Amino acid sequence: MTDPAALRPVTADEWPAFARSMLDVFGEEATGSFVEAPPATAELDRTLTLWDGDRVAATSGVYSRTLTAPGAVVPCAGVTWVTVSPTHRRRGVLTAIMRRQLTELHEQQREPVAALWAAEGGIYGRFGYAPAAVRGSLTGPTQRMAFRPGVDLGTGTVTPVDLDGFRAAAPRVHEALRRWVPGQLERDERWWERILRDPPDQRRGATPRRFVLHTEADGEVTGYAAFRVRARDLDDGDPDGTLLVDEVRGRGTPAYAALWRYLLDLDLVRTLEYPQGAADEPLRHLLADPRALHARPTDGLWLRLVDVDRALAARRYPAPVDLVVEVRDPFCPWNEGRWRWAGHPAGGYCGRTDLDPDLVVDADALAAAYLGGVSLATLQAAGRVAEVSPGAVTLAATALSWPVSPWCPDTF
Repeated sequence: MTDPAALRPVTADEWPAFARSMLDVFGEEATGSFVEAPPATAELDRTLTLWDGDRVAATSGVYSRTLTAPGAVVPCAGVTWVTVSPTHRRRGVLTAIMRRQLTELHEQQREPVAALWAAEGGIYGRFGYAPAAVRGSLTGPTQRMAFRPGVDLGTGTVTPVDLDGFRAAAPRVHEALRRWVPGQLERDERWWERILRDPPDQRRGATPRRFVLHTEADGEVTGYAAFRVRARDLDDGDPDGTLLVDEVRGRGTPAYAALWRYLLDLDLVRTLEYPQGAADEPLRHLLADPRALHARPTDGLWLRLVDVDRALAARRYPAPVDLVVEVRDPFCPWNEGRWRWAGHPAGGYCGRTDLDPDLVVDADALAAAYLGGVSLATLQAAGRVAEVSPGAVTLAATALSWPVSPWCPDTF
């Protein structure tokens, strides 16, 4: 097994070797500015590398992020760049990386939760991560997406803008909305810069990214959309273009609906694709024919409770709860044991106790339910939660639920 102590952060001078090794494992071309120097979002002191002589054999990193949890914002370790060279597989390297990351987060009392995007679904469950937010992978024929009668489009206007105009207005809208949706991440200037990068070699035959803003009569910007169009003609010459949506956000129904009406009415477009849209995107409920919008939900953001007590105390709960939960967490033994968990709409509490448990739950199951998107009752049906006190699952599932489904459009 690999000793976690053998891992160390990468230096700025070593970055090109680090980046090339990582991109090679991901099967991506190791060229461009990312290879030449660390991006602005990189935190080199939070990276880990394993060296084999002068060659990088494993990589990982952590971003310092802020995650919206139900009723609160929580510091979150954004785990990224995790690779192990094929030459070092099945030697415990990935386990050592995960153990080192989580142990340092716990011992330094940093972020109470960690999150990642999983390249493969079978890797991270054994380290206590679980899918906690779903992406919708939305598609459909735009010609069938007429709105139902009575949809309020408001009196605002939707206007195309250039990149500078979008960057001046969109961050305020995002910041106003992201605190209401579990799973959302903050975006400072560095993250907006990353999100809006538009290298031609990654457009896959589509146009450069386009932008529109929704503006009220008083000049207030209340929504935005970012998208591309991929043109195509059928053999008979009829247009068959595809609308590729990156993001649509509106502060209220009129702004949201007006933005979508603009997008769906684009000329020469016949198909919508919105890979990162929410699984329960409100667009479906604007349509006269809800079947026109197809969803293929798949896992999005994966979550890990680094410290069960700090994580449960950090969020709020729509219904009062006061239970003893026994947590099973062999990978992070500091979470093992019984916790008195209490919560209400104003906050939460979690502390050690010797009382008999009302519930017994795996750490990854608790992580899955943390953002309110997975019911503890569903997890109980899968054998991931054991009810000791009758009715405890119902109480816990109700308390952990949230009116807004978790959604994270930001990959990292």
